Amino acid sequence: MKAVALAFAIGLLPAAAAAQNTVPAAGGDITITPFQHASLQLEHAGKVIQVDPAQGDLSKAKPGDLVLITDIHGDHLNPDLIGKVRKAGAPVVMPDAVKAQVGDKVSAPTEVMTNGQTKTVAGVSIETVPMYNLTRGPSAGQLFHTKGRGNGYILTLGGKRVYIAGDTECVPEIKALKNIDVVFLPMNLPYTMPPTEAADCVKAFKPKIVYPYHFQGQKPEEFVNALKGSGIEVRMLNWYPAAGRSGN
Repeated sequence: MKAVALAFAIGLLPAAAAAQNTVPAAGGDITITPFQHASLQLEHAGKVIQVDPAQGDLSKAKPGDLVLITDIHGDHLNPDLIGKVRKAGAPVVMPDAVKAQVGDKVSAPTEVMTNGQTKTVAGVSIETVPMYNLTRGPSAGQLFHTKGRGNGYILTLGGKRVYIAGDTECVPEIKALKNIDVVFLPMNLPYTMPPTEAADCVKAFKPKIVYPYHFQGQKPEEFVNALKGSGIEVRMLNWYPAAGRSGN
């Protein structure tokens, strides 16, 4: 079932569904456009931010003033698509592992950030949060995502703190977050965490609004049900408009 249809089925979307992809902020609404899986676009006050432009139909993506890449996997990183969604001269923020992987395939100003840093890039305040597995991996003693390799990002837009978690389990650094207004949280096995575990994670750091994303093959209604009565608003967007490749 498509995510939008699911949202109507479980009573999450009102008739004015467009309200689900806007968040009021100083200087105008933050507008969210999901493309597919982990690829999304944020707009605020005339500025466009592209996050992990790797999947989905990006033909309608607006030229980004800033591009963020979370990790090296193909559902987050596609060097060929980065150039298609950014304005000339717009910077691309990435962890060092991504920089090492793309080499000179990205002809754009790059800003390497490591876990725990705060910088202002293209006029946007960016904080990096570790994203990694605690226990899950392809085999014993290995993890799908190792600590320090990828970045989650907290952006401050119009006074709102917007957190894009990337591929992660519910690590201590996430539980310790404060004053998060909006979060995009993954929930897919075996690579991150199941919906019920993601719900427990959200209860720990209490964002105001949570968008499940990166959940292909899972049952996001389990996440919704687990958060009923918590006071945390769950919003569903259509992350899978057509059958497409999943990722980790």
